[in-house]
Amino acid sequence: MPIAEDAPTGDLTLRTMAMPADTNAAGDIFGGWVLSQMDLAGGIAAGQRAGGRVVTIAVDKMKFIRPVHVGDVLCVYSRVGRIGRTSMEIHLEAWALRHRFGHREKVTEATFTFVAVDDDGRPVAVPPVAG
Repeated sequence: MPIAEDAPTGDLTLRTMAMPADTNAAGDIFGGWVLSQMDLAGGIAAGQRAGGRVVTIAVDKMKFIRPVHVGDVLCVYSRVGRIGRTSMEIHLEAWALRHRFGHREKVTEATFTFVAVDDDGRPVAVPPVAG
């Protein structure tokens, strides 16, 4: 997965502001909070591609690059990667707009794997691309 270092790759899928309640003792935003935002964005992208319910089954290659600070706007970009019969990889990048309006920096990236499931939680086939 080639990653550009100066501009996001993929579609802007989620934007949210980092708040004081999401910090650790050093005042940085918890990595787990960032991970959860990425999981939300990945679920949105995977659900759109699957046309239904999806579940997260793996997180791979998580790499934290820079901290996120209170007041930063976290922007998560997604792009669909490999698609199997019931699973799909979603490549995610998180970028921070510093102090809400400042310069943009990549803070982390990862590949999440999702499985399409029915209402009972059983795997179902990911439909082919229409058109």
